[in-house]
Amino acid sequence: MKKIICTIVLAIFLACNLNFDVLAAQATPTVGSDNAILIDGRTGEILYEKNPDVQFPPASTTKTMTALLTLEKCNLNAKVTVSNDFLTKDAKYIDGNRIYINNGEEISVKDLLYSLLLMSSNDSAVALADYISGSVDKFTQLMNQRAKELGCTDTNFVNPNGLYDPNHKSSVKDLALIMKELIKNPMYKTIATTQVYQMSPTNKFNAENTQKTRRFWNEDKLLYKQSRYYYDGLIGGKPGYTIQSFQSFTAAASRNNMDLVVAFHGKTKTYYEDSKILFDYGFQNFEEKKLFSKGDVVTTYSLNGTKIPLIASDDYYYVVPKGSNETPKYSIPTNSITKKQFNKGDTLLNLDITLNGKKINSLKLLSGKSYKLNTTEKLSESIINNKQYALIAGIVGIAILLSMLGFILHKVKVRKTNNKNIYF
Repeated sequence: MKKIICTIVLAIFLACNLNFDVLAAQATPTVGSDNAILIDGRTGEILYEKNPDVQFPPASTTKTMTALLTLEKCNLNAKVTVSNDFLTKDAKYIDGNRIYINNGEEISVKDLLYSLLLMSSNDSAVALADYISGSVDKFTQLMNQRAKELGCTDTNFVNPNGLYDPNHKSSVKDLALIMKELIKNPMYKTIATTQVYQMSPTNKFNAENTQKTRRFWNEDKLLYKQSRYYYDGLIGGKPGYTIQSFQSFTAAASRNNMDLVVAFHGKTKTYYEDSKILFDYGFQNFEEKKLFSKGDVVTTYSLNGTKIPLIASDDYYYVVPKGSNETPKYSIPTNSITKKQFNKGDTLLNLDITLNGKKINSLKLLSGKSYKLNTTEKLSESIINNKQYALIAGIVGIAILLSMLGFILHKVKVRKTNNKNIYF
């Protein structure tokens, strides 16, 4: 009987240990890429990282920034007329994949964007750069400015398509931040999940022979159900490769109202496997929770006796391990608002929020009412200020009087001493 009980206990012990090992393995995923990152697509919270800040030439993943600026600044139905300088001054930027744009050709922004993202067309990237900024140089300035706005710290773009240049650099962290912003535009998913696309005829191409078309296929293997790399919920992905740049990739996926973003770089092409590993890890182990909805009264602030509702400027989410009861903390110090006048809806301050002792994203707080320092408050403030000035002036005056008194006493003492010298 004892042997049976011991056997059962041992079996339970082994089973518990085996289960623990499986959970531990899920908690620490292993990827083949040299550099990798997984972030929450809404908050930007880093859920996994491996050399996230190492700089490398990003190759065609650069085109995510070109696509972002195109979606932010262009009407997709607008026509781009390629200038006669396109094949001369910009020739160094249009090597590799291209749709062979002709001088003077008129192409819609939409067609250029599809060719940019699906077949990674380098001449389409240059055509969009010229259209948006007037030149590649000016467009790259815009790219770098936008990258800084997104919080990128390791990025320097020198062209719109990722052709190798020793000064053209980024990191997986920065690529993930760009993709995080890109997926906010629904049109990106529409384009990035299109399997086959055929461009419209133009004034220079397909004008005479209607059977000749520009057609291209999406090469992202996460998209196709028949692929062993297929990932349900894919929003879109963008690979990049040159001999000098090696392999890079960034992608996003969505499940249960939660978006995740990954980015990779390395000498070997493991990014499809790595994407599935990190997406699964993120969706299985983390969840988003909402702290505030847009328009919620976060707190009420007392300003000179007036109650000011402070309103959440947007929905605010935070990420925790599944099943966690961790709750964010925040506080607003007194004297945080120094404005004498503001209108309802004005931004008053950024609320710093911490989770488990770590600072996470801040939240802009708006005024729930208009405020103007009234006459009574001005008088009260003036009195307070005057009292402060009076107190300071009084202290200074007493100091002067004491100094004068000391001087007088010193003179009297000297005179007495001199008189003693005379009489003795």
